[in-house]
Amino acid sequence: MKIAYLSTFYPYRGGIAQFNAALYRYFERTNEIKAFTFKRQYPNFLFPGTSQLVTNNDTTDKIASVRVLDSINPLSYISSARKIKNFAPDLLITKFWLPFFGPSLGYVAKSQKNSGTINISIIDNVIPHEKRIGDLQFVKYFLKQNHGFIVMSDAVKNDLLKLKPNAQFKELVHPLYDHFGEKINQSEAKAKLNIPKDKKVLLFFGFIRSYKGLELLLETMKYLSEDYLLVIAGEVYGDFKEYSDYIKKENLESKVMLHVRYIADSEVPLFFSASDVCILPYKSATQSGITGISYHFDLPIIATDVGGLKESIEPYKTGSVIAKPLANMMFAAIEDYFNFNLKEQYQKNIQSYKKNASWETLGKGILEFYNELK
Repeated sequence: MKIAYLSTFYPYRGGIAQFNAALYRYFERTNEIKAFTFKRQYPNFLFPGTSQLVTNNDTTDKIASVRVLDSINPLSYISSARKIKNFAPDLLITKFWLPFFGPSLGYVAKSQKNSGTINISIIDNVIPHEKRIGDLQFVKYFLKQNHGFIVMSDAVKNDLLKLKPNAQFKELVHPLYDHFGEKINQSEAKAKLNIPKDKKVLLFFGFIRSYKGLELLLETMKYLSEDYLLVIAGEVYGDFKEYSDYIKKENLESKVMLHVRYIADSEVPLFFSASDVCILPYKSATQSGITGISYHFDLPIIATDVGGLKESIEPYKTGSVIAKPLANMMFAAIEDYFNFNLKEQYQKNIQSYKKNASWETLGKGILEFYNELK
């Protein structure tokens, strides 16, 4: 069959581009597939990071894609729709994570829908973490243009059904990110990051945004002993000053190591291999791609019970879930994790989880769903 895949691909960087590349590689085994991506993904003034594009240090899968869509230029919506229509796909796949993309992706999907193509969107978020005026209108417009949806958490499924009660959907497991290479010896990783050998290492990884609750984790560090070290690794979206001021005010400099920048793919194994546990202290969430990276490196997770985080941890016993995003509860969970030596037990369970969380399982599920919708 012919598949058009419209989303973020090389030369764009980040977890969404990596997700799309891995799934594309599965589809190309037995299908004719063509990747379409953005000429402009975000206007620079709307993008809070340093760069949207890959760097020399990123181990990027250079998917050959057609750069057609400008997210803020309606004329490009028309030309993108025409180019995809000329390809005559049986299936159009999009990936949706922000209302901002509702008009552009929705217009293209609508044009294909009228041509007999089946439209399936992989939904990361329906209702955004940081809400803005017009969000719901953009989301509803986009949802209307699709025949079916792939969701990877109950939280996303429930949000989808709130806005589109009759939505056709299939729930599948988020695969593990496996393109970062293998984990390395923990002592070696600690040495390269200048982490003392005897430290119990907590990892906060990924883009630093307000809903991810870093301030909760910093508050928790006040109560943990000097045996613990929190490594913060990721690019800040916004201003890091509130966090740095808190670290200074509470004299946490000896307990916190900062790598507040974009972390290149080549560095990812170092951070996860050096750590004893990955912490997700989120105040809100639907799902997190960080779990897929952490499990790839056999690193258990401690997360708050928000959105769909619990679904990727508790059923598989691959980490600990905190009932509420409170510092005292996080403190207790971290202490229990080390005092009861839960790391080894959780790592064994991660091995079982890995067997189901594959790109092949996701790809097959999407194709089965397509046949149901035909």
